[in-house]
Amino acid sequence: MDQNISPKPKRLSRERTELRILTAAEDVFAQYGFHGAAINSIAELTGLTKQNLLYYFPSKEVLYQKVLENILNLWIDKMALLAQRGDDPKTMISSYIRGKIEISKTHPNGSKVFANEIINGAPRLKNYIASHLLPQLEDDVLLIRTWIKEGKMDAIDPYHLFFMIWASTQTYADFSSQIELALGKKQLQDEDFDAAGDFLTKLVIKGLGIQ
Repeated sequence: MDQNISPKPKRLSRERTELRILTAAEDVFAQYGFHGAAINSIAELTGLTKQNLLYYFPSKEVLYQKVLENILNLWIDKMALLAQRGDDPKTMISSYIRGKIEISKTHPNGSKVFANEIINGAPRLKNYIASHLLPQLEDDVLLIRTWIKEGKMDAIDPYHLFFMIWASTQTYADFSSQIELALGKKQLQDEDFDAAGDFLTKLVIKGLGIQ
C-alpha cells in the first residue's frame, strides 16, 4: 500500500523551496548584477545555508540562467498575441499591452535582470531567445501582416510595433525608480500601472488607425 503513495508532498516542498530561492535571486541579481551578486546573500535572503541552496542550484551561473529563463518563459507563455482573447485587432492588442504591463508590475526584478543581460549582449540567452522567443515573434508578426492586408489597421512595420510595446511596458519595471521620482512616489501603485495600460493602449490603437 505504501509503495503506491504519491511522492507529491515532497515534490511540492521542493518546488516551494526553489520558488523562494528564485524570488530571492531575482532581487539580488536585479540589485547587483551577475558579477556583483553573492550566493551567500541569496541564501541569507531565502533563509537557507549556502550549502543547502547549492543542493537545489549547484552554482551561481545555473541559478542566474534559471532566473533569466523564467522571466522569458513567462513572457512567451503569457504574451503571445495569438493567444489573446478576442478575434479583432483592438481587443487582442489591448489585451497584449495590458498583459505586458501586468508582468512589469508583478515581476519587476526579473525584468530588470533580463534587461541587464540584454544590455550586456545577452551572452547567456542568445540561443534561448533564438529557439523560444523568435518563433513566437514571427507568428505574431504574421498575424499583424494579415490584419494589414485585410484593411483592419494601417500599414506599419510589425517588428517595430512589438519593439515599441516591449520597451514602453517594460520601462515600468526596468526604470521604475525614475518614474517614481518623476511622480513623487516611493513605489508605483496599482493605479499607476492601470493608468500606464490605459495610456499605452489608447496611444497604440489610435496610432495603428484601428477603429
